[in-house]
Amino acid sequence: MNENKPGDSQNLACVFCRKNDDCAIKYGEKKTNEKWNLTVHYYCLLMSSGIWQRGKEEEGVYGFLIEDIRKEVSRASKLKCSVCKKNGASIGCVAPRCKRSYHFPCGLQRECIFQFTGNFASFCWKHRPVQIITPNNYRDSVPCTICLEFITPIPTYSVLRSPCCKNAWFHRDCVQVQAINAGVFFFRCTICNNSDIFQKEMLRMGIHIPEKDASWELEENAYQELLEPYERCDIRRCRCKEGRDYNAPDSKWEIKRCQCCGSSGTHLACSSLRSWEQNWECLECRSIIYNSDFRKAKKHTLSNSNNVAITDCLLEESSPKLPRQSPGAQSKDLLRQGSKFRRDISTILIELGFQIKKKFKRLCIKKADIWTSALVEFRKQNFSPSYMIEVVFIENDNFGREHPGSKQEFLSLLMQHLENCPLFEGSLSKNLSLNSQALEENLYFEAGKMLAISLVHGGPSPGFFSKTLFNCLVYGPENAQPILDDVSDFDVAQIIIRVRNINTATNIDDLNSVINEYYNYLELIGCLRLITTSTDKYMLVEDILVYHVIKRVQVPFESFKQGLKTLGVLEKIQTCPEAFCKILCHKPENLSAKILRDLFTVHILPDVQVLGFWNSYLQSVEDGKSAITMEDILIFAAGCSSIPPAGFKPTPSTECLHMDFPVGNKCNNCLALPMTSTYKKFQENMDFALRNTLRLEKEKSSHYNGH
Repeated sequence: MNENKPGDSQNLACVFCRKNDDCAIKYGEKKTNEKWNLTVHYYCLLMSSGIWQRGKEEEGVYGFLIEDIRKEVSRASKLKCSVCKKNGASIGCVAPRCKRSYHFPCGLQRECIFQFTGNFASFCWKHRPVQIITPNNYRDSVPCTICLEFITPIPTYSVLRSPCCKNAWFHRDCVQVQAINAGVFFFRCTICNNSDIFQKEMLRMGIHIPEKDASWELEENAYQELLEPYERCDIRRCRCKEGRDYNAPDSKWEIKRCQCCGSSGTHLACSSLRSWEQNWECLECRSIIYNSDFRKAKKHTLSNSNNVAITDCLLEESSPKLPRQSPGAQSKDLLRQGSKFRRDISTILIELGFQIKKKFKRLCIKKADIWTSALVEFRKQNFSPSYMIEVVFIENDNFGREHPGSKQEFLSLLMQHLENCPLFEGSLSKNLSLNSQALEENLYFEAGKMLAISLVHGGPSPGFFSKTLFNCLVYGPENAQPILDDVSDFDVAQIIIRVRNINTATNIDDLNSVINEYYNYLELIGCLRLITTSTDKYMLVEDILVYHVIKRVQVPFESFKQGLKTLGVLEKIQTCPEAFCKILCHKPENLSAKILRDLFTVHILPDVQVLGFWNSYLQSVEDGKSAITMEDILIFAAGCSSIPPAGFKPTPSTECLHMDFPVGNKCNNCLALPMTSTYKKFQENMDFALRNTLRLEKEKSSHYNGH
C-alpha cells in the first residue's frame, strides 16, 4: 500500500464517509491505496459494523483486505444515515432493537460514542454510555486539568471526569489529544498517574488510545541536549580571565553545576568552593527553595488507589499536551510550587525545639564573665546542645556562692555580649570582623553555635545582623551585594567615597590620581584596574566592597556558618529567610502596656484593687510618667528585655503578696505585686524596687568587669 502525496490526499474522499477532510485527531489517519484507487479514514474503517481485520498488518489497509472493504462499502450504500439522510452509513448502534446508522463524522456531530476496544462497538446519541456521578455540591466551575480553562463540573459528552480522582475534570477533546500523544504506555490520569482504571474508563467513554510509544519519545534527537552538560559560569562577578565558558577540570576553574536544576553553573573559584564535592545552588534555586518550606520533593510510586493526593501526582510525569521541559526547568517549576507556604518564626523555633531531650545539663555561669564561662561550659565533652539547660549563677567573690539562675537571663546576657564582642564590626548592623586570635581559638564557630543554641532554647532575638551578612548565609557570599554602610573601617570608606564621587566624564585624571595614591592598597587586595569609563569606576567600588566585607572574612564566615548548623538552625534560616530576617536583622518591637498586660497571666488575686493598680501602672510607664521603662519591668520579672521569638517557658505571670515591694522570680517568670492601700503608694514602691534592683545589678556587673 502506498500513501499519496500530501497535496493529493486532501482532494481524495473517504469511501465510507465521502469527506475529504484530513484531520487525524478526529477521523484517524487518512490513507490511500493508489493501486486500487481507495482512500479511507482509519476510524471510518475501524468502526464500520460489517468488516473484520482478516489480513496481516501490512496487507490491504491496516490489515483490512481490499475485497472486504469493497463489500463493506457496498453494504453501507444501502443504508441511510440517521443524521445527514444520505446513503453509505456503515456504522450502526449496537443497542438492542436500535436501527440507527450513521457515518463516522455524522456520529461525532451527534455526539455518538465509539469504543476503540473489544468489538469496536458504537452507541448512538440515545444509547451512549454516561458517567454516573454521585450528587455533590460542586462549585460553579473548575479548571480542566489539561488546558486549565474553566468548565462546569457536570458529566456530558464534551466534559469527562477521571474515575480515580473525583476532582479531576477535563474536556473530551483535551484528553483525546493527550491520549494520541501519550500512547498506551504513557496515557494516565493527569492527577494521580493511575493508568489501569483511567484507561478502562476512557475507552468506555470513546477515547482512542493508540498502541504506540509517546510522540515525544519518537522525536529524533529529542533529548540530545540532556547529553550535553551545562558548562558556563553564571556568577555575576566571574573572575576567570579566560571567560565564562572556560572549564578546566581538576582546577579552581572547573565548572560546578547547580545541584537542583543543573542549568546554571559557576567556577569553583568564583563561588569560593574549595572542592568539587561541595554542594552549590544557583541564585534562582536558592530564592525558590529558601522562600518556602518545600525543600526537596520526595518521589512517589504510581498507585491504583482512588485516594491519591494531588501533591503526590504533581511529582510524576507532566502532561504531554504541555511543552516538554528539561529536568532543570521541571525542578524549578516544582520548587516554585512551595513558595506559597509561609512559616511563622515561633512555629519554626518550636519545631526545632522538639530535638531537645528531657535531660538537664547544669551550666555554672559567672555573670561578670559571661562569655568565658559560657565558652567553658559549651566546650565540655558532656555538653550537648540537645540537652535542656539549667543555669546556676556563681558569685564572683572569694566564696563562689551559687544561686539558681534564669535561662532567659543567661541567654540574653550572652547575646548582648556577642553583639558587642570583637568578632563583629559595625555600629548597629554588624558584619563579621577579621580577628586572627579568634580564628586560632575557633571563636567564630563557637559564636555561631551559641547563637543557634540561644534561638532554639528560647533566647532573645539577636537583631544585629547586617542584610549583607544575612544574605551571605542564605544565598551564598557570591550572590550578596555589600553597600558602603557595611564598611566600618574609616579609611577604606573614605577611599570608596572619593572614588565614587569623582565625575569620570570630566575628571578622569583626578580619578587615576586617587588610584595612584592608593596604589599599594588596591594592588594588595587585588582590586587594581585601569579606569577609562564610569562603568570601570563603579566596578572598582564594587570590587573594594566585596573584598573588604566578604572576601576578607571568608574563613571566619565559613567557621561561623558551621557553628550555625547546630540543631539545624542554618538550614531553617536558608529555608525560611523571611521569618528569620525579622529576628536576625531587626530589633524586637517596643513593648507596650497592652503587650505586657496580655503577656502576664494574672493568678487569682485576693484584692481586685491591685489588678487595677497594675494596669494603671503599666499605662503610666508607657505614657512616660515614670523613670521605669517597659523593658525594665520585663527584665525584673523574666531576666530579658524583649519577648523571645520562641516565647517564654513558663508563661510570665503575676500574683499578689502581702508585701510592701514587688518581687521578681526570673526562674519562674513570675512577678509578685505589692498590696497597698492607694495607687500612689503602689507606683512609688514599684518604681523604687525596680529602679534600685536594676541599678545594683548594673553596678555589680561593672564592678566585676573593672576587676
